[in-house]
Amino acid sequence: MPTPARFTLATGLLGLGLCLLNQLTAAELSPALERAGVLASLMAVGLMLVAVLWTRAVPLAPERVELQGEQGLELDSQIAKELALELAWGSRLLLTATPAASLLIHWGGRTLLRRGLLGSCPFEPGEICQRATGSGRAVSLVNLKLYPGRDEFRCLPEGTPAVLVQPLGSEGWLLAGGWSPRCFSRSDELWIEGWAEKLRTSLEQARVAPSKEEGPSAPSRPVPPGS
Repeated sequence: MPTPARFTLATGLLGLGLCLLNQLTAAELSPALERAGVLASLMAVGLMLVAVLWTRAVPLAPERVELQGEQGLELDSQIAKELALELAWGSRLLLTATPAASLLIHWGGRTLLRRGLLGSCPFEPGEICQRATGSGRAVSLVNLKLYPGRDEFRCLPEGTPAVLVQPLGSEGWLLAGGWSPRCFSRSDELWIEGWAEKLRTSLEQARVAPSKEEGPSAPSRPVPPGS
């Protein structure tokens, strides 16, 4: 609860308590005193209601989860230099401008990029990713532990509280793992969607061919985050 709301609530409780004390200690309850007591009680309850509404209007942000993992950047060694620069630039922008703690880009059966906190498991698309592809829109999992299909995102750091699945056309996905539940706002989703559209065009122009014989490939050796 914000500090002003706490002060308002405390004022209301104090006023109600003093009103009751005044009524109980009065030598005689006259009609005027009773009317004054009712009005004072209504004002005190009104202050408490304002405090409650204040808290709902300005809710506290969810606490950031301390995720375990190593910070780094991994890029597929087979992609062109221009595409690698695009991936490095865009992923750094998202990690800076949004609450994303970890990013993964999968295209054509290959994991092209991991950045931020690195997970240890390979990515295998599941039902949630396929649903995002089918609808052509991002799927936001605001609290991952509440979803039965959360095993699909074991590729992200363990304990990741929120995941945004952004489809890249029909051949890939951009996964963004957040620091806290419900951390991705509508503005963050627009940032990610905008870059995903640009990235899909770059991937199609670079002709990164889908891998049909191989499973999801592991990225190349880690690159220092400052690269």
